[in-house]
Amino acid sequence: MSKQFVYLSGLPRTGSTLLSAILSQNPKIYSEGNSALCQLMWDLEKSCLTGSREQLNANKRTHTAYDINSQVPYLYYKNVEEPIIIDKCRTWTLRGNIELIKKYISEDFKIIVLERSITEIVKSFVKLYADNEVPYDVSKIILPDTDPLMRPVAGLMAAKQDSNNKNYCFVNYEELIANPKEVIERIYHFCGWEPFEHNFENIVIKHPEDDEFYGLKGFHKIRPTIQKRKVDVTLPEEVLKTTSILDIVLGYSKVNQSNSLLPSPVLQPPVSPASINDAKPPSPVQP
Repeated sequence: MSKQFVYLSGLPRTGSTLLSAILSQNPKIYSEGNSALCQLMWDLEKSCLTGSREQLNANKRTHTAYDINSQVPYLYYKNVEEPIIIDKCRTWTLRGNIELIKKYISEDFKIIVLERSITEIVKSFVKLYADNEVPYDVSKIILPDTDPLMRPVAGLMAAKQDSNNKNYCFVNYEELIANPKEVIERIYHFCGWEPFEHNFENIVIKHPEDDEFYGLKGFHKIRPTIQKRKVDVTLPEEVLKTTSILDIVLGYSKVNQSNSLLPSPVLQPPVSPASINDAKPPSPVQP
């Protein structure tokens, strides 16, 4: 049976677990937690271009890199019977990873890109750590080229700048919470799927992640009904300044007189597009 791969990417703390749970209600769709597929393909590509290149060329096996990497997605999901697979990785939108998709999976790709105010995302992380009573240096989350936030931000910006935006479906967290039915219908239209009646009153994670591996209880917890959680957090001034600038750059808030002259944060393409720590929050403060 042929598979349709759709990619779930974008920023953290934007409702991706909720969206995956809703979509998984459709018996034709398989959507689990954060995937290692992107990292595996990136590592294999890098190995074929560097560490294994000499041996491959010496034995006239230049085709082997393609043969192996093009099968990785199907091997990764070999036990999945559903015809539609949604692979979740925050950094799929980085240009290096887009090239992996185009080279080894399909030129005609579809990526659902989740977004949300950067300030609200950082507050959500702060609350998550506080709820788990884990010390946390919030300033580290806005360091350039780092997970779990700034690399996905770079990928989001790359997707927004891509002239071929028919490959991307942008979904704002606030929109998902307020109008889930309309968002789901838009995603179905974008992906070319047959309509399906989803239940927004009894949402269950079909393929739950084990948050013990992330060290944060409730990291991917959702409620049966869609509700916006209250986050009462005050960010440090310098952190708030940076997140506010990012919100302006990404179009989540307007420029006002107090911040119109602030410098933009540095957003450079990461050295390695893929990231095995895609889901992992920043490290806690060391004792």
